[in-house]
Amino acid sequence: MAHVRISFRDGPQVTVEIRDEKTASVRALVDKLPFKSKAQTWGDEVYFSVPFHAPREQDSRMEMEVGEVAFWPDGDAIALFFGPTPISEGLAPMAFSPCNILGRVVGNPAVLKQVKPGTPLEVTRA
Repeated sequence: MAHVRISFRDGPQVTVEIRDEKTASVRALVDKLPFKSKAQTWGDEVYFSVPFHAPREQDSRMEMEVGEVAFWPDGDAIALFFGPTPISEGLAPMAFSPCNILGRVVGNPAVLKQVKPGTPLEVTRA
């Protein structure tokens, strides 16, 4: 399985295990590595814009699990979920609109609580 590293300046590094399936989102992500962006937050979600677009996939969804990493087609962004978002009805993360699943954070995704809006980041192969 492929792995991607997201390094936040003066903050955590997380490794993402990319799912095996060769979806348009996974191919687009891997094809654009490495790239830089800036983090934003929305509740217990870190997201950032990416230099690619992919269409919404058949298995896209809004209900996420803690630790899941997804591509948001409506905003051309990657989202890392580590807890409830402003539209969650409980403790489970809820995306703003359907997202394509890319993979999962390896280890404890709670380290993402350290990331502040505007933090520069780099996405590379792990």
